[in-house]
Amino acid sequence: MRLATIRSTRGTRAARVEGDRVIELDARDVGALLAAGIDAVHDAAEHHGVEHDLEGVDLAPVVPHPPKIICLGLNYEPHIREMGHEPPDVPTLFAKYTEALIGPRDPIVLPRVSAEVDWEAELAFVIGAPVRHADAAAARAAIAGYTICNDVSMRDWQRRTLQWLQGKTFERSTPIGPVLVTPDEVDDARDLALRCDVDGELRQSARTSELVFDPVEIVRYVSTILTLVPGDLISTGTPGGVGAGMNPPVFLRPGQVVRTAIEGIGELRNRCVAEGD
Repeated sequence: MRLATIRSTRGTRAARVEGDRVIELDARDVGALLAAGIDAVHDAAEHHGVEHDLEGVDLAPVVPHPPKIICLGLNYEPHIREMGHEPPDVPTLFAKYTEALIGPRDPIVLPRVSAEVDWEAELAFVIGAPVRHADAAAARAAIAGYTICNDVSMRDWQRRTLQWLQGKTFERSTPIGPVLVTPDEVDDARDLALRCDVDGELRQSARTSELVFDPVEIVRYVSTILTLVPGDLISTGTPGGVGAGMNPPVFLRPGQVVRTAIEGIGELRNRCVAEGD
């Protein structure tokens, strides 16, 4: 099943996507649907509500208000090398806040205070059931589905301190979506092609099988720290090919279009705009 959150004059609404059709569901967004429990998710597969054409709907972040946004850095070997780090022994975690999220077709806002805005294509997933101290089976069962994130980063702010948060959560910077795809449709995202291009030029290309810490291991690790709950969003880290790793470094400019795609899930397509435009 493929789920999305759409915007309308009545607010947001969870929806099921079938081909080029979008069917509204009885929940305000995908996060609320997951929070309602497994029965509500199962019912969504059969629900028949108002229908729309996929190209004509306004897509919100697939989970607009996740209880937690947890991200990983340094989770592909080529990216670890290009950033000058040693391979980590445990996942490298940081957080974002809800204000950073935008929809799959919304503009990426380039902050006026940053001159080094970088792209980072990532596989993300959403938690569907509470989980704490998970073993592998419980961790896999807790994943509701997979989506796409571009963890757009302000490198000049990220490098100001040893903590990365301030470079990672600028408002209206992080596209999420376009849909949440249940694990059965993408074989638990074990080996999906991932790519990012800027103005049609390929910047990143990898496979999710190359992750150092895969989604199950990430859930196992994070759930030893805190309880993960339905709607929590976790982004798994970016492969090599970011702008900061180029020689010389290259960063995003107003007017450029960033396309982030993952096999079996879809794509984000976001134009960069200067803050205030």
